[in-house]
Amino acid sequence: MLDLQFIRENPDIVRAAMKNKNKEGVVDLDRLLQLADDRKKLAGDIGDINRKRNEAQQARDGEAGKRLKDELKMVEDKYAETEKELVSLMVQIPNIPSADTPIGPGEEDNQVLREWGDKPQFGFTPRAHWDLGRELGLIDNEKASEISGARFTFLKGDLALLQFALVQFAMKVLTSRETLEDIVKGAGLSVDPKPFVPVIPPVMMRPQVMNRMARLEPREERYVFDEDTVLVGSAEHTLGPLHMDEVIAQERLPIRYVGYSTAFRREAGAAGKDTRGILRLHQFDKVEMETFTLPEDSLAEQDFLVAIQEHLMRELKVPYRVVICSTGDQGDADARHIDLECWMPGQDTYRETHSADLMQGYQARRLNTRVKRTDGAVETVHMNDATAYAVGRTLIAIMENYQQADGSIAVPEVLRPYMSDREKLEKVTI
Repeated sequence: MLDLQFIRENPDIVRAAMKNKNKEGVVDLDRLLQLADDRKKLAGDIGDINRKRNEAQQARDGEAGKRLKDELKMVEDKYAETEKELVSLMVQIPNIPSADTPIGPGEEDNQVLREWGDKPQFGFTPRAHWDLGRELGLIDNEKASEISGARFTFLKGDLALLQFALVQFAMKVLTSRETLEDIVKGAGLSVDPKPFVPVIPPVMMRPQVMNRMARLEPREERYVFDEDTVLVGSAEHTLGPLHMDEVIAQERLPIRYVGYSTAFRREAGAAGKDTRGILRLHQFDKVEMETFTLPEDSLAEQDFLVAIQEHLMRELKVPYRVVICSTGDQGDADARHIDLECWMPGQDTYRETHSADLMQGYQARRLNTRVKRTDGAVETVHMNDATAYAVGRTLIAIMENYQQADGSIAVPEVLRPYMSDREKLEKVTI
């Protein structure tokens, strides 16, 4: 959530952000500011009553003490009610978009920042991954549908091995200071190339913690059990709270994690959309980056994460473009949202495979994650998250860009050492 003092001092900026993020009228700012004033006054009243109770106790005035005790309870109850309503309004206010975020209601207003790679030229009509995967026996949606329902799949044979090759390659890159130094230099950045700490995080979490991450809503996208447990929709959902309610010493920053986990989404708003293949599933796997930095470093940190994403895809030699998302197409928690979209020749279009979200202090304020400066000052830390590999979507990009005239699929050269040096995906025979 936003800092209350910022809201007080910049109501017009907050209103503009709500309008541009399609949240106009969701929160009555005048009501919010009045509640903040009421809370401040009630806090003062509580302090005054406690002072008078101490005086009554010293004077051994039992009658006054009882009266003040009853009065204190009334004021504390009012304070709790006011606090609850205030917080309920504050968490609905979206983050302020960065200055370079395009203003517009939806994805049609996104802007392409740059493109990389030549689209492959085939001497045949390229096929979509669902056809390639079915004929090679690598993807089995039909049997998965019988067993688990729609939007589930089996990955088989070499495609399963290719998934773990991607994971191993990503982990190798993200844990190598030397490689990260080269990425920093190549992108012309000035950031600490401190390696990432590998993590295999839980895939279940408490709903109240996901809410503190500002990722619980829309709740219809989540798998919730008895209101006590929710399945993560990305590894960052459990990586982000690793430092909740902590004060981090400045010397420890930046802190960077790379997590690998299965993720779950209901895809409630995608009825009839992308039902073929493995693009939009209820269950999928991701390698995700989560970082914590000083406020003045967070924008450069996002650029660093995007540079890592580009390096990972350039090593695969898959054409892509980098897109900055508009105000209407970014999440409520995002100050700046960058997507990387890969060319999918079998579908004759670009598809999103990566995202990079700069939250600044929006999540950390809810998580109560702070940094203690070397001069002793304590303030909210800044957070970023970004995809290293959305594994299923990256598999699609490889399958469609590396397909051969005979229906086989070549293995990207950089992944072959992780697959016993095989050069193509073999057909599954059982």
